[in-house]
Parts: sequence; structure tokens; C-alpha cells
Amino acid sequence: VSAAGTMGAAGVTAALQRLADGSLFVPKPVQRQLGLRTQPVRIAELAATVELNGQVIPDPETSGRVQAMFAGSVIPGPKGMPTAGRKVVKGEVLAYLRPISGAFERGNQKASLAELEAQLAIAEGKMKRFEQLEGAVPQKEIEAARIEHTALQQRRAYVRASLDSSEQLVAPATGIVSASHHLLAGQVVDAKEVLFEIVDPTRLAVEALAYDVGIAKTLISASALADQTALELKFVGGGQQLREQALPLLFRITNPNAAVAVGQPVKVIVRINKGVKGATVPRAALTKVGAGETAVWVHTEAERFVARRVRHQSLDAANVAILEGLHDGDRVVTIGAGLLSQVR
Repeated sequence: VSAAGTMGAAGVTAALQRLADGSLFVPKPVQRQLGLRTQPVRIAELAATVELNGQVIPDPETSGRVQAMFAGSVIPGPKGMPTAGRKVVKGEVLAYLRPISGAFERGNQKASLAELEAQLAIAEGKMKRFEQLEGAVPQKEIEAARIEHTALQQRRAYVRASLDSSEQLVAPATGIVSASHHLLAGQVVDAKEVLFEIVDPTRLAVEALAYDVGIAKTLISASALADQTALELKFVGGGQQLREQALPLLFRITNPNAAVAVGQPVKVIVRINKGVKGATVPRAALTKVGAGETAVWVHTEAERFVARRVRHQSLDAANVAILEGLHDGDRVVTIGAGLLSQVR
């Protein structure tokens, strides 16, 4: 923002001026044109916070993953090949997986089938002879022949199925297909390969890593910041085994239809039951001045603004606590602070 630019845009005769002491002279008409808003601050006891690195993950209770149980080729399901974003319901057939085998293995299966056919023919003839001699042959031998015949029929059915049948790939949860890994009809996949991931977009979670293992016991509340999106979190629980020297904590996102995606990194702000003394201001009040130092603009007089370098810590996704640099009753710029910092 420059004085000439402001005058041209607003048609205001008075211009912004940076004074010798570094403060800004901003006429009232220009303040209105820039949409500046201020609020007084109060120094008080606030809950201490800890910032953790986290990531958006599917809610383990409402998500699922479809993997190949064996090496095979993928065949489209009744509704075609699932694509990302398609809604599915639990138990719906997404696709079929047809097993693949080499010529040698397939030859062995056919040989086993032929052998079973011969054994079945012998067992069937034996069973029929025993049935014709019923009364002369002990009943237990007749029953044994029938059981053997039935068992061989089942074995033959299993071997036939292994040659030509396909395994159904069903949705393990209700939601949308969040990833289909670019599968095409007829594509050959390996055993345990992930084929589809099902996510309920209304039920997402955040996993954060805490390097202080005692945080879970002192936690009061939590929120998160994903880019410019504030997320309200509900603490679900924490693991009891370290991962990369940190303890994983699980939070559920309570915002309805939060604009985040699985895998998105977030900054988790955890309130703990320890107190700090400071002033609460919106996160938008923070700005950078000088050599990248963090500051807030204080409205000291009717048309004068002064940049105060501050030390702060996150309070929640929307607010920060100013620990040093402000006094009780200071009026801080909460909207438009970035515009003031651009004045040269």
C-alpha cells in the first residue's frame, strides 16, 4: 500500500505517512477505506498450549481398504470399474479378482481334476454296488461309501472353481472411493496390493505426534489449522507405544463437512492444564515487520498506529496468546494489520 495508491483508490486527500519513529499516520478516511478494525486486549491467565504436527486421516471406525488377497487380474464389477469419488455402500461388489497361474501350475490343477474324476467314478460305482447289496453289506460300509463319494464331489468342485472362478471384492464400509490407484479392467495386481480406499468424508480424523508423552494426560481441548481452515477436534485417545520417538494421538474432526483431504498436513494446537499470562488476539492480528519479526499494530492515537514486536504462542486455531509486547488496555488492529505492514 502506498500513499498515492490509497488516494487513487479512495479519492481521499489525506495520505498514509510513515513517521520518523516508525509509526504510521493514518487519516480516518483512509482507515475506513482500508477496513481497519481494532479491539482492546486484557492481560489474563490463559491455558498454555503445545503445537504438534499432524495429518488428516480417515476415521478408523468408518473407513476401509480393499486389497488383493492373491495375484490376479481385475474385472469390473456390476457398476463398472469404481472411480474416485463414487459413492458405495458396505457390502457392495466393487470388482472381481480372477486368479492367475503359470502353465505348470495350471497343468497340475488339471491333472488333479482328472485324478479326482477317476476317483469319483470308482467311488460312485462302489456306492451303487453297496446300495444294491443293502442288507447283505453292513450299513456302516454303505454310509462310508456315501461319505467318500460326497467328499470327492466337493474336492472336484473346489478344484474346478480354482481354475475359472473369480473372487468378489466388496466394499468394507459405506462412503466414497477416495482412491482407486488408477486401476483398469484386466490389470494384473499382486497379492496384498491396495486396490480401493473407502472414506466417509463426514467422518475424518487427525493423527498428531507428541514428543512429550505426558501431553495426553494434561490435555484439555484441541483444535487444528489446515492452511487457512480452522478445525475443531475431539480427543479420542493416544497410543502407548512410541513411533519415531513420539507418541501418536488421535483426534476426531467435529466440523461438519470440513474442507480438508486425507493426507493433508495440519498444525494441531493442544491446550493443557498449565497456565500462562498473556493477552488473547485473533491470529489475523499477527504480521511480519523488519527482518521477519512477528508484531502487532497498536492503535495509540486517533490517527496513529505503532508496530509492537511480540512473543506469542498459539491458543487455538483462530487465536493466539501474546506473552510479551502488549499492555493491558492496548487497542490492537485485528483486521487490516497486513495492509499497514506494507506501507513504506
